[in-house]
Amino acid sequence: MTVEHPDAAVARVAAAIGEPARTRMLYSLADGRARTSTELAAVSEVSPSTASVHLSRLKAERLVKVFAQGKHRYYSLHGTSVADALEALSVVAGRSHDAFVPRTPPYLRAARTCYDHMAGTVAVALHDRFRALKWLSLATDDNAYELTAAGVKACASLGIDVDATRGLRRRFAFACVDWSERRPHLGGALGAALLKTALKKKWVVQELDSRALSVTAAGRRDMRARFGLDG
Repeated sequence: MTVEHPDAAVARVAAAIGEPARTRMLYSLADGRARTSTELAAVSEVSPSTASVHLSRLKAERLVKVFAQGKHRYYSLHGTSVADALEALSVVAGRSHDAFVPRTPPYLRAARTCYDHMAGTVAVALHDRFRALKWLSLATDDNAYELTAAGVKACASLGIDVDATRGLRRRFAFACVDWSERRPHLGGALGAALLKTALKKKWVVQELDSRALSVTAAGRRDMRARFGLDG
């Protein structure tokens, strides 16, 4: 069995990063947001078929990862070590990269429904806090979640019946890529239960004839007190 020399491995990864189209793809993902192959093709200014080849190379070198959501496949950096390497290269090169600017209307970007669960900046912030508080743990695949013991206790304090929620004939909890933020919010039966709780406690109010949700002043206070949510 031939063992690859560490220098050869570094050279191979550097070559994968160093191709200009692939470099543009990687830096467009460095903000932590996921994108489709079509979007990455546009960013890198190559055809969709060429983008597919580039993404296969980046995936093979564990620089990006991909997961399917509905009819879309979303790509993101494989981990923080990749982001750190890209940041270090930017420092060496003396260049900065443009930040992601969402084009979603502000009234929809803040909070809205995504099927039967909550989306938008507030939902993404809640997802991040639940992860930081270690209420959610990754299940068997990259975007499925299970509740930890602390998470079960937290849900019970919100009035969520975890056993009943788990017994529904649907996915229990998963990371759903947010349309505007391109980062995960909480989907599945647990996400739906959280939205019901938010509406019942009047943290958010549903706008008439719209997916938009208005976050109430009392909701901001309560979510800050319960979850340490900023804003």
